[in-house]
Amino acid sequence: MAVRRLLLWPDARLRTPAEPVAAITETVRMIWDDMVDTMEAMPGVGLAAPQIGIGLRLAVVDASDKRGQVVRMANPEVLHASVQLRKYEEASPNLPHVSALVERPRAVTVRFLNEDGQVEERDFVGLWATSVQHQIDHLAGKLYIDRLSPLRRKMMVARSEKLRKGQA
Repeated sequence: MAVRRLLLWPDARLRTPAEPVAAITETVRMIWDDMVDTMEAMPGVGLAAPQIGIGLRLAVVDASDKRGQVVRMANPEVLHASVQLRKYEEASPNLPHVSALVERPRAVTVRFLNEDGQVEERDFVGLWATSVQHQIDHLAGKLYIDRLSPLRRKMMVARSEKLRKGQA
């Protein structure tokens, strides 16, 4: 288990849709372990494999108050989304130093392969739902800034780059 290096915007791998996972193998489990370590080190409430340069549809989420309730997902897909929306201040370590208020469904039902290789359907609500949707966006080659207006997105990217260069 190790903390992996996070890709930085505008790395093209962040815009590349991830490939489906055929089966839960020992390699997949090792990647998940590294993803959990990386998520905890950020610290964050979720991480998708493309964020660390792995082009597979793998994600981890732990939005619990007390850490250690991580959900490991392969090939997650939203089956149902609530009509009720929720706004949350989202950020990504791939685009450091900035965040934005993003509106997403308050609850979602997601189908995925779990760590036992079984198809699972699970309901996520609140921050869990926000994080799961955020990770699924990453798996599709999208970032939360893609949910903003073009002008707001451009301003955020410029601000992130300016602040990142200022810390170098």
